[in-house]
Amino acid sequence: MAKTAKLKNEVKHIVIAGNIGAGKTTLTNALSKHFGWEPQYEDVENNPYLNDFYEDMPRWSFNLQVFFLNSRFKQILDIQRGSKVIIQDRSIYEDAQIFAPNLHAMGLMSTRDFENYLSLFETISSSIKPPDLVIYLKASIPTLVNQIQKRGREYEENLRLDYLKKLNEYYDNWANKFEDARMLVIDVDNCNFVDDKNQMETVVNKVLAELNGLF
Repeated sequence: MAKTAKLKNEVKHIVIAGNIGAGKTTLTNALSKHFGWEPQYEDVENNPYLNDFYEDMPRWSFNLQVFFLNSRFKQILDIQRGSKVIIQDRSIYEDAQIFAPNLHAMGLMSTRDFENYLSLFETISSSIKPPDLVIYLKASIPTLVNQIQKRGREYEENLRLDYLKKLNEYYDNWANKFEDARMLVIDVDNCNFVDDKNQMETVVNKVLAELNGLF
């Protein structure tokens, strides 16, 4: 990948947002290496609820979402206290404004648990700063399914297609209304940065231009 110019502005926190299978981890890896940023990932391996959630969503949805909320809150506190530039795989906003509402709307999280969760998020959000940039990976269902199948995670074999579709609807609505931070949208259907180095370089340059305020 070709080298690009240094950033004009100081940044500290970049977030990669997107549905399951959109390519968040791949892009997090690539950008962290290119810019020398420190990556932070979702705690999938040590998540005590993930497998249970995909087996029985109504039973474990609240537990899973609280785990993610707590994990990402800790990450954000570390980012705010530290001096390194961090690129984060998924944001705390997605947890509270996409995943939890979707679970509630689909009847997979009770109203009592959902309201409790939102109250917890509101308490947390009052003590965190928004990221400098959100990079939203927008992808169609066929693209998401293809990439999910390619990576072959066992716990995702039980992933419901209707769940994935509803998440995509929430993501698009969220991206259209999001005002907490600057957002760069990457159309994954027309930008296969996972398999194409030239497309990855295009994404890198878009990120650089966005952070430098070149529109």
